[in-house]
Amino acid sequence: MTNHVLINNVEHNDVRVVTTRSAKYGDAIMSCITFPLEFRSVQAWYPILLQSFPDGAMRPVAVFGFEKGENLFLNEKGWNAGYLPAMIRREPFQIGLQRGTDGRDSEMRMLSLDMDHPRVTTDASEGEALFQPLGGYTPYLEEVATLVESIYHGMRNGEEFVAMLQELDLVEAINMDIQLSDGSKNQLIGFHAINEDKFRELSGDVLHQLSEKGFLMPAFLMMASLGSMSRLVDFKNDRL
Repeated sequence: MTNHVLINNVEHNDVRVVTTRSAKYGDAIMSCITFPLEFRSVQAWYPILLQSFPDGAMRPVAVFGFEKGENLFLNEKGWNAGYLPAMIRREPFQIGLQRGTDGRDSEMRMLSLDMDHPRVTTDASEGEALFQPLGGYTPYLEEVATLVESIYHGMRNGEEFVAMLQELDLVEAINMDIQLSDGSKNQLIGFHAINEDKFRELSGDVLHQLSEKGFLMPAFLMMASLGSMSRLVDFKNDRL
């Protein structure tokens, strides 16, 4: 359960957010949503696949492990990667809409905080403060506000990206059998990827259309990211 509230410098002046990476703070997850605007950074570390969500939408995800609750990048020292996806860094914040006087959502977007998230504390000895003594945003909260705003736009860009892949019939379901050093196997199921054979057959006009939309490079980056699957296998073997 979550308890999201719009933050303000009166009610939440003593609230702090722990930024340490650990399973106890919710980092033991198999994947997280990503979007084309960060594919260049994400693909250097994580495989990028497509996954269907309960709301019926298909979204790009960065994959961290082979089973639910497994994050192979997480160890006793923290998160072992050179880049943290935006959806990981933004926890426990998200964008909330300020209600207008007519009861409808206005265009004003405000920061919302999950007060029940394990990262949220009022212990002055840990975490990052949200507000300065006179009520202004701290540099940490300024950074979070910028990050969450970029996610807001990135998610919409991601929806257009996936819709175009589907329109071009480039999306295919994949099942991966992962052979480990002890002889055991892991399966990665429930994900989709770009069909590379169909992609290679695209006409110049279609490739130009993808480029104009800004989706050609993300498509290449997504396909290239599957090379990072070997890193997951290495991490898994190390744990065995």
